[in-house]
Amino acid sequence: MNKKKILVVDDNEDICLTIKQYLELYHYFVEAVHSGSEALLRIINNNFDLIILDIMMEGIDGMELCSMIRDRVDCPIIFVSAKTLEEDKIQALSVGGDDYISKPFSLKELKARIDCHLRREERIRSNERQLLSSKNITIDLLANEVFCKGVKLHLTKKEYEIIKLLMLNKNMVFSKERIFESVWGLDSESQLETVTESIKNIRKKIRSLDPEHSYIKTLYGLGYKWDVTYEKG
Repeated sequence: MNKKKILVVDDNEDICLTIKQYLELYHYFVEAVHSGSEALLRIINNNFDLIILDIMMEGIDGMELCSMIRDRVDCPIIFVSAKTLEEDKIQALSVGGDDYISKPFSLKELKARIDCHLRREERIRSNERQLLSSKNITIDLLANEVFCKGVKLHLTKKEYEIIKLLMLNKNMVFSKERIFESVWGLDSESQLETVTESIKNIRKKIRSLDPEHSYIKTLYGLGYKWDVTYEKG
């Protein structure tokens, strides 16, 4: 299992060390830096799963740093600060922070919030992995549905399986026999020509919404492949 990578940014070295040692007990990989400029260099050259960020630092402070990096990173940013006024918290969240903890804070609470944010990120990424997109075509792998330009295509089960097979293996050429074996199975009583007919139907349904693209390209004598650059002639 890959360790989650966390960056701690605080000009108080004791706080950095305390957070680092505590989180490492729970198998996080933790880097600690003590200035906004040093943090900026680390963020440019590394990918972090979460950033813990102090506000009051000399040079580039936490608010400024967050504004600078927010378009570059999409990981959660948790502010930790001695500032306790409501307007400070609102400003921290408005510049791109995802959470705010006032100092002094409990390490147990900090870890609980870290775990919460990382679980949420994992759920988001998991959901994203269930969507497969190619130009104007999107497959919802959980719902077993295909959309063209946001409109659901009414496909048979076999038509759906053909699209999924080709999209999951973009630019690979599949012979008619291989598609038949993968989608219908070796024991099927259907005829090989059902592959040709199914692909014909898929193209017709896609072209009703996207007439500029065929998506499934025929390579004569070889088979078919998914090709998003292939435009209907």
